[in-house]
Amino acid sequence: MGQINNVTEFIFWGLSQNLEVEEVCFVVFSVFYTVILLGNLLIMLTVCLSNLFQSPLYFFLNYLSFVDICYSSVTAPKMIVDLLAKNKRISYVGCMLQLFGVHFFGCTEIFILTVMAYDRYVAICKPLHYMAIMDRGRCCKMLLGTWVGGFLHSLIQVALVVQLPFCGPNEIDHYFCDIHPVLKLACTDTYIVGVVVTANSGTIALGSFVILLISYSIILVSLRKQSAEGRRKALSTCGSHIAVVIIFFAPCTFMYMRPDTTFSEDKMVAVFYTIITPMLNPLIYTLRNAEVKNVMKKLWGRKVF
Repeated sequence: MGQINNVTEFIFWGLSQNLEVEEVCFVVFSVFYTVILLGNLLIMLTVCLSNLFQSPLYFFLNYLSFVDICYSSVTAPKMIVDLLAKNKRISYVGCMLQLFGVHFFGCTEIFILTVMAYDRYVAICKPLHYMAIMDRGRCCKMLLGTWVGGFLHSLIQVALVVQLPFCGPNEIDHYFCDIHPVLKLACTDTYIVGVVVTANSGTIALGSFVILLISYSIILVSLRKQSAEGRRKALSTCGSHIAVVIIFFAPCTFMYMRPDTTFSEDKMVAVFYTIITPMLNPLIYTLRNAEVKNVMKKLWGRKVF
């Protein structure tokens, strides 16, 4: 394929063409991003400074918070700055890096959520063997697997795009470099690349979603054998997981489980999984979790008051 790459930068259309809307969005998303940073940092500090870190569930929650910060930081700061900018530019290299980051951290998050579901399954369905199955060594291997999986996934996505020629136009109808809007700008037929990209992203999103649904169904069925207190406790942690999974996977599946087309709603859907989910994760996991709340009171109550 002859490489005629005379596009050195891309120009985003951004979230809206309306100045007032952009100003309102600037304030709203600045607040959201601050909540993402502070909320997830608070969870990480709480888990690391307390004995929660010994528990496999919080070991993974700690890394979920870390991935949430990285994931939203790939797109949010640039989007927030761009809301007030006249020209929303990004270099070709910057665009490819952003594409890599979005898929790397997004995919890693999907895998961590899947591992957390497995952790809940073992805790509720095999409580006597829990510590043997979820020992620290195995948790570290699973965690490494989530990062390697995310890395390989995004490497494939970027490798498919980098070999395409871009000879203009260079305007992206989005607020960050995502795979479908970028593919639209390639000056060659991207049908096959589009199919491979959809198969890659779609299989991961849908496959993980199905695994999560099955594991939570098994958990809910097995809860019938538990005492009322055990059931209530298990439902409260699983409830928060299920909420996060639905909020994250529904938009992801909508975006990546379809052929190479773009819709006008894509930007609003993308806001959901790049900003809203990373912001809700800390809220859902802390507000619905008595254990984390008690540790926070002990830890930060001592330090603050």
